[in-house]
Amino acid sequence: MLYPPELGDDPLFPRAEDFSIVFKDKETGMGVITYRSFKKGELMARIARQSVPDLRQHTLQLTKTSHNFDPYFSGYFLHSCAPNVSVDMIKMTVTALQDIEADSYLYMDYAETEDYLFKQFPCSCGAENCRGWITGRLELPYQKPASDSKTDIALPKHAGCSL
Repeated sequence: MLYPPELGDDPLFPRAEDFSIVFKDKETGMGVITYRSFKKGELMARIARQSVPDLRQHTLQLTKTSHNFDPYFSGYFLHSCAPNVSVDMIKMTVTALQDIEADSYLYMDYAETEDYLFKQFPCSCGAENCRGWITGRLELPYQKPASDSKTDIALPKHAGCSL
């Protein structure tokens, strides 16, 4: 199991022989890779519940006021605007959205579960439908404010942002 024993022993929890958190690259950082293939629609794993009241890195939203802290598995899913997995935070499950080959990274759309992100960032997924900037479903993307004529200060535009 990827989860420590104190989180339970659900047989659907991700197993170390099927998944691992690995370094992808300098820009992306760590992500979850699968060592086996999955068919579209297949239940891949169940997520352990470890509720916390605040938004953190490696959390997924459970309700408006609670988040699931998972530094062992789902907290490391990478983002894509064309994801290969869907995360159900009610059932606490991960399902394949398409056929997934062994040795593939797992990608979810962060806006599927999050009203607001811990930190917005530019997207580099390369999907045809790429939004260019990753936000939660209720957030507006970071935008460069109109220049203030008195101070002439504007926030820098982030590289990769297509806004």
